[in-house]
Amino acid sequence: MKLFTILLVAVCLGACQQQTAEETQTPATPSMAAANAAAPSDTDAGNRLVRILEAQSPDVQARYGYRHPKETLEFFEIEPGMTIVEGLPGTGWYTKILLPYLGPDGHLVGANYSMEMWPLFSFATEEFLDNMSQWKTAFVAQAKEWGGSDSPQVSAFYFGSMDEDLAGTADAVLFIRVLHNLARFNDEGGFLDVALRDVYAVLKPGGIFGVVQHHAHDDMPDEWANGSAGYLKKGFVIDTITAAGFEFVAESDVNANPKDQPTAEDIVWRLPPALFTSQNNPEVKAKYEAIGESNRMTLLFRKSE
Repeated sequence: MKLFTILLVAVCLGACQQQTAEETQTPATPSMAAANAAAPSDTDAGNRLVRILEAQSPDVQARYGYRHPKETLEFFEIEPGMTIVEGLPGTGWYTKILLPYLGPDGHLVGANYSMEMWPLFSFATEEFLDNMSQWKTAFVAQAKEWGGSDSPQVSAFYFGSMDEDLAGTADAVLFIRVLHNLARFNDEGGFLDVALRDVYAVLKPGGIFGVVQHHAHDDMPDEWANGSAGYLKKGFVIDTITAAGFEFVAESDVNANPKDQPTAEDIVWRLPPALFTSQNNPEVKAKYEAIGESNRMTLLFRKSE
């Protein structure tokens, strides 16, 4: 799986600019503990999810205090057997939870940035783009390996080139820290607009669109909160998604972190797990570690019936 390891790191760079070793290492073999955590007797979805989360690695569990996967997935009404589209799966942090949770009756669909968008990142070398062009096949193969014998059906697409047979099949789409780069580059190729059209098209009537996004406070400058620093304003997110045809249903503060108070000089990747600006400064690094991961909005939208 050498190619997929390269692609995981590459996708992670696109989504997060810089990651810690915890999120860039890909296991050589799948974790069957997570795949087998949900026994057939787990008729209650909440118990099933708890068992799966308890089976994850210590490094993954260390992030639960900031990412709250149980509460987040429950807020988005995700249940076993569903068809779920996961935007920008990256290194598979949520993928490895969703695979055993959805189970053999489910379907997990990875959705990646388009091949027209990737060249806009400064790190996108010719070799990187060649590898990224193979992501669709590599993701499916690696996800099936992670899922083991109880894996759901797995497929994938790039935004802007979704397979027609996926239209109207998804119960929910999850955009967990996905929107900022789409918004950042939208003026250069309409990438956010295209992605939202795909979300609308792939969902069943009444389907859920769940968004977790680095949250910029309303008093921050618009030019800073355009996605390039990782943060977006809640009003922008709600207005943009509702303009694409979705109903805004509810919000949760489950992923809020009031300790994160960025200035217009800050980027989200100064915080864990990236700690991009303080790798060689223990004092500053400790300050950011004390803040924890970013303040995040958690928003639930629904496609009109």
